[in-house]
Amino acid sequence: MTTSEGMCVFRWLIVLFLACSSSLAWGQAPLAPEVRAHTVLVLGDSLSAAYNLPEDKGWVALMTARMKAAEQSSGARIPWDVINASISGETTSGGLSRLPELLAVHQPGWVLIELGANDGLRGLPLSIVRQNLQKLIALSEQAGARVVLLGIMLPPNYGPLYTTPFRDMYHALAAQNHLPLVPFILQGVAENRSLMQADGLHPTAAGEPQVLANIWSVVGPLWGFDGQH
Repeated sequence: MTTSEGMCVFRWLIVLFLACSSSLAWGQAPLAPEVRAHTVLVLGDSLSAAYNLPEDKGWVALMTARMKAAEQSSGARIPWDVINASISGETTSGGLSRLPELLAVHQPGWVLIELGANDGLRGLPLSIVRQNLQKLIALSEQAGARVVLLGIMLPPNYGPLYTTPFRDMYHALAAQNHLPLVPFILQGVAENRSLMQADGLHPTAAGEPQVLANIWSVVGPLWGFDGQH
């Protein structure tokens, strides 16, 4: 072997080592396609993180329990795996910083994006919020996941000049990217004080089942749970 050939082999080994190291750092071996199809990543903020509630009372835990019950009754061969990567206070930019690793580690077949509320409450320019949401959608799809967009609306005291285009932003993104959309996850909850916590922003435990019902009406049929209510 010549010196030049030896250097080529050495460089190839370095590249192979780095690739393997990177793969191990991100998590696990590639999931089988049928397993990925049953893996759901929820990327959200406090509305999906069961803020100020026991974790098992939040809509994500309620959804997981409903899926498990359906699996048992149907004798499903492949179980569903739901990863709740929601963090209270999360913003679209924070979600962008975390998403690449979450996608690499968990390899979801589905990503439910519920972000933007904290950006809106801070009055962030909608052009930036929309740009960040579009990047979250693109990253998820590039990783092979299907995206469901979970929409949110801001309290009316923020004024229609901001709240109306904020609401419409989710519809526009869903149309542009051909995504399933839950228009407003707090429909039937936000306007009912008895179902909202004292801050007027987060559901109580009694309100979480309605949040799930809003989301389930969209994702249930997508996942083959048409008959499950």
